[in-house]
Amino acid sequence: MKKLIPLLIVSFLCACSTTSDLEQIEASSSLMPKGETYYDLIGLPAPQGSMVAAVYDFRDQTGQYKPIPSSNFSTAVPQSGTAFLAQALNDSSWFMPVEREGLQNLLTERKIVRAGMKGDAGSLSQLNSAQILMEGGIVAYDTNIRTGGAGARYLGIGASSQFRVDSITVNLRAVDIRTGRLLSSVTTTKSVLSKELTAGVFKFIDAQELLESEVGYTSNEPVSLCVAQAIESAVVHMIADGIWKRAWNLADTQAGLKNEVLQKYWLEAHPIERVQARLNQG
Repeated sequence: MKKLIPLLIVSFLCACSTTSDLEQIEASSSLMPKGETYYDLIGLPAPQGSMVAAVYDFRDQTGQYKPIPSSNFSTAVPQSGTAFLAQALNDSSWFMPVEREGLQNLLTERKIVRAGMKGDAGSLSQLNSAQILMEGGIVAYDTNIRTGGAGARYLGIGASSQFRVDSITVNLRAVDIRTGRLLSSVTTTKSVLSKELTAGVFKFIDAQELLESEVGYTSNEPVSLCVAQAIESAVVHMIADGIWKRAWNLADTQAGLKNEVLQKYWLEAHPIERVQARLNQG
């Protein structure tokens, strides 16, 4: 019985850990989880008028690949920045994105429509021209900017934990199409956290019998979610920066300046004295 007690305890812990982990996994598909930056994006005050924005390419400019043995041909960050940026602009009430990444496909379909209309091709409306051009990209992906851990073992029974922090940096620029003037440029950073917890037993039951067992848990933030959140944060900062510089206007200035999200992002970019003076000016 004395020999069986440690084995039963470890087996129970392993079973509980595996069961709890599996219960948190959903087999069905679902929408991408939304973070705090998304709710900041939709919580901004209303604009005086939505601006038509074009996004041609928002690509990975880091040139980094996953380390061996993952793959020599798999990039460290997802190549879907344009899609994330277009969605963030569309979710906001400040911009109306127009299709530019698949522009050639759109033009081809319009030719097919014109061919089917025959003599009534003039009824096909023109494509909307953009007012703002969105430029930029994923400019940096830094790995192992902070690592650490802790562990302890007593009489063959112990536990340890480790963590690693990576960082994604995104730059977003808004350009006035009529003049080419740079209206706003922001750079945001999002941390990517990975952590590992392990526990184990390494103990001799008697002179010839050894008990060894180990259980662990690893959690890695999805890089795609971190890229999406960094882009959403960049869009919110750009809107706040444009309001600060009066590049675009609020629908209701007095009510809009009281918006908590707007004030929070202003305080991230400016000293509190300047923010207070700006609020007093209206």
